Amino acid sequence: MRNNHAEPAQCGFGARLIAAVTARGPLCVGIDPHPGLLEQWGLGDDVRGLERFALGAVEALAPEMALVKPQSAFFERHGSRGIAVLERVLVAARDAGALVLLDVKRGDIGSTMAAYAAAYLSDGAPLAADAITVSPYLGIGALDPAFDLAGQTGRGVFVLALTSNPEGAQVQAAVTGTGATVAQSVIDAVVARNAGRRPSGDVGVVVGATAPVGTVRLDALNGPILAPGIGAQGARLADLPQIFGAASRHVVASTSRDLLRHGPQPAALRHAARRIADQAGALLHPPTGQLGGGTPG
Repeated sequence: MRNNHAEPAQCGFGARLIAAVTARGPLCVGIDPHPGLLEQWGLGDDVRGLERFALGAVEALAPEMALVKPQSAFFERHGSRGIAVLERVLVAARDAGALVLLDVKRGDIGSTMAAYAAAYLSDGAPLAADAITVSPYLGIGALDPAFDLAGQTGRGVFVLALTSNPEGAQVQAAVTGTGATVAQSVIDAVVARNAGRRPSGDVGVVVGATAPVGTVRLDALNGPILAPGIGAQGARLADLPQIFGAASRHVVASTSRDLLRHGPQPAALRHAARRIADQAGALLHPPTGQLGGGTPG
């Protein structure tokens, strides 16, 4: 099997994501080996069940989808053998043609953040992905090692900005000394980092589809918006143009459990994913002039 992670990217993540979305639709599919899903697929909650589930999902979905998002925690819970499965998942998904967003939500300071960046964003690293998720709540400047290394290796970073969980509002809706909310400050920092990048910046934001999106401004963002929460968390694809307005052109919808319930049969899983991706494309990338809604914020 060819290890794509050993090969440096030829162009930035933003440009590669646009190409993938254009070809395959604006959908990110989560690979979440949740114990309940393993049981639903008739698999045990062990490393063998984890591997069959994760690699089966990748085999069905990665040849069709633009972006595949393994949730690291569900692999980590099985220890070193689970991490070994995650390594195989990363390679298999890339070899099948998908971009891989590893959902790790790391966020630390100094040499520790640099080590996290090296683990996921450096060429040849066993856990290298096309992009990772990061948390900015030790200060977005603390994430500079990830931003810098991603820029050097042609990879991407998605920064948590406005999440759907109720607890998030305690921090994200707080007002800073500038008068902006913390969430808006994170978005503004990403806007500044992506300034001047064409066709798109390599730094994206995570904005939950069930979050209060109208409380932030996304119109200046020159980068991707990952919108989780489709399906099991209550958001509907049909609502995304109204929720994100003119920023919809940047949105990649994300779904995991609501899609994965269609397994374990590969054909059924692939058919469901293709249907959702086609619907997302029609809603988020309609012909010019047909996009509904206004600009959030």
